[in-house]
Amino acid sequence: VAVEYSTLNYKDGMILGGIGRLVRTYPHVGGIDFAGVVESSDDSRFAPGDRVVLTGWRVGETHWGGYAERARVSGDWLVRLPDGVSTFDAMTIGTAGFTSMLAAQALEEHGIGSGPVLVTGAAGGVGSVAVHLLSAAGHEVAASTGRPQTADYLRNLGASEIIDRAELSEPPGRPLGSERFGGCVDAVGGTTLANALTQMSYGSSVAACGLAGGNGLDTTVIPFLLRGVNLLGIDSVMCPYEPRAAAWQRLDELVDRDLLASMATTVGLGDLAELGPKILAGEVQGRTVVDVRA
Repeated sequence: VAVEYSTLNYKDGMILGGIGRLVRTYPHVGGIDFAGVVESSDDSRFAPGDRVVLTGWRVGETHWGGYAERARVSGDWLVRLPDGVSTFDAMTIGTAGFTSMLAAQALEEHGIGSGPVLVTGAAGGVGSVAVHLLSAAGHEVAASTGRPQTADYLRNLGASEIIDRAELSEPPGRPLGSERFGGCVDAVGGTTLANALTQMSYGSSVAACGLAGGNGLDTTVIPFLLRGVNLLGIDSVMCPYEPRAAAWQRLDELVDRDLLASMATTVGLGDLAELGPKILAGEVQGRTVVDVRA
């Protein structure tokens, strides 16, 4: 594949910083996703000229990734882009947007309850796209962020309510709070996730898809037993082909490409060393698209 664009995600920041032992063998090429054009193929499903996207499958970790002009990968890992979706469009969505779509679909499949859908870490890559997708699908969205300066940005994406993340940052004082939210896409984990669980309405669900705030979860079973709350794990890495392709088709239907482009910053490979620590510190807003040819 002739790679045209990749992105910068939280996991990329970890890999760039050598955190978490995600990469065991060096030298290594990072980049956990990419979009480009097939140059040659031994797989009958793909032909030269096909526009394709790759997310997951531990590419950028155990297999060389998208921070390069060429990539040779298994055809099982690729999805042909829907008509009208450019390679740049695909990476304004990227791993973060694909994960957000899986999370939103999981909430819809399990039923969204009474109240707005909470999105935590809303100004980040996963959160930003989740706010937009949920709003585009007709759901009321409450966006939680620790950066008050992003309020207008989040409202432009479709959030109807902005919540200071401090409200969710302290350990919950009791097993159940008020029934505040009808669903949740949680990209933070830790205490934020524990708080969200206590404030879900009856029969609603939380889709857990990130750990920017920690990988622990100190909670009780009370929300599950007394309110029928569902805690749904979202794995975008090893997601099988059929739901993967379906998610990209739904993204094509829901995404406002111009809006996503407006929330994306395009950088080159030479900028990644500086940006890696910033995304880990929560200092990167929206989506960061990497033009590998720049």
